[in-house]
Amino acid sequence: MRALLLLLALPALLPTLLPTSSLAQEVAVPAKAATCVACHGPGGAKPIQDDYPRLAGQTARYLYLEMKDFQEGRRENPLMTPMVAGLSRDEMQELAAYFAAQTPLPQAFVADPKKAALGKAKADETLCSMCHLGGFTGQNEIPVVKAQNFAYIVKQLKDFKARTRTNDAGSMTSVANTLSDADIENLAHYITGL
Repeated sequence: MRALLLLLALPALLPTLLPTSSLAQEVAVPAKAATCVACHGPGGAKPIQDDYPRLAGQTARYLYLEMKDFQEGRRENPLMTPMVAGLSRDEMQELAAYFAAQTPLPQAFVADPKKAALGKAKADETLCSMCHLGGFTGQNEIPVVKAQNFAYIVKQLKDFKARTRTNDAGSMTSVANTLSDADIENLAHYITGL
């Protein structure tokens, strides 16, 4: 009986269970965020797996466009595609604003200093900061990748290189084509360690 009462009270308790920043206090917790938390963690700050992205602090424009791309088939993932299938434009914008307003948790990954130095050199060589900005803080539809999960960065770079992810108008694909597997690992050490 207590479990049933707790389950019934969960929607009312959800806002108190999700972490918020001072900025996030201005953004209400969307009802649909409970579904996202199952994989991306409370407030999108700590995913349950390293190959899932951290959503907290991401640009709202990027989050919205990625949900739209999953919904319209420009980006594919067997877990995400069905999650966004029924979302309205307003719901996607509301989710994007909510997660953008969250404060990311500190990254627990410990980067290898030598690999990170090689990654920084490769990032400088390939001019990553032209789009992702200095410190990889992102802008508009260009994602924040600073302190993103290591395995997620590796997977995305490999997917761009293999052209299994193509929802970027070719920019990342052209960069990823120049990267070796060692370059990808080094970049992931550098970016995740920021």
